[in-house]
Amino acid sequence: MSDKKPVVIAQISDLHCGSQYHIPSLATRVVDEINELAPDALIVTGDLTDMGFRQEFKVAHRLISRMEAENVLVLPGNHDARNVGDLHFEELFGSRSTELRFRGVRVLGLDSSEPDLDAGRIGRNRYRWIEERFSGPDEFKIVALHHHLLPVPGTGRERNIVYDAGDLLRVLAGSGCDMVLCGHKHVPHVWRLEDMIVVNAGTACSHRLRGMTRASYNILEVTEERVRVILKHPFAEPETVADYARDLRKVCVWQPSDAEDGADASAEPPSGKCSR
Repeated sequence: MSDKKPVVIAQISDLHCGSQYHIPSLATRVVDEINELAPDALIVTGDLTDMGFRQEFKVAHRLISRMEAENVLVLPGNHDARNVGDLHFEELFGSRSTELRFRGVRVLGLDSSEPDLDAGRIGRNRYRWIEERFSGPDEFKIVALHHHLLPVPGTGRERNIVYDAGDLLRVLAGSGCDMVLCGHKHVPHVWRLEDMIVVNAGTACSHRLRGMTRASYNILEVTEERVRVILKHPFAEPETVADYARDLRKVCVWQPSDAEDGADASAEPPSGKCSR
């Protein structure tokens, strides 16, 4: 990874193909902008469809296939899990959980959807896999999923978050995860939780909007020194909404699993370096 040439990742989400709110002209514009950007990777964080029907998936597949990127990762969302839509997703896009590696970056894509439910879950059976995949010391580590892990401002009463968000956040922090990419709520936002950046995407090409928000997607730039999050509205100029110095070392002070496994809970919490 060169500081002079950043790794560029485009994150789009919540296309809702087949919905009355899906706007084809916005979708065409997003395709053109992504192709002009020529990112190192394109990450699509779910809700490709409105009801999980086969024809909706075919429209979404044609749309995403027109976007030119060296690496593409596509995840399902809660709308895609309706009406046994996971079968169509797997036929057209492949595995519902997958992985990318490119230019010193590792991305784990996790399917957080549950059949016919709006809320999400990752599940403890995948925690060990995340820890194993993030054992490399020198990679920039990203997890992508559909459902949000942290409450998003401007979205009303909190609901439909990942059921096991607390446990998953602990696993990610302990594994040295650098960034989490989410969608679902149609409102873009950036949190920094300790050394981990949590980025929510808006809806890229629909009018299922809250308040004064507009259709948008994210552009992420990663260098040896910095991480930038750029908000992009179709037809508008890009806007940098977060610009962080990239930390090259992490220290985990709080290790609750030690106490749970029988260690003295009253003792001073151990400190240790997270895997990087």
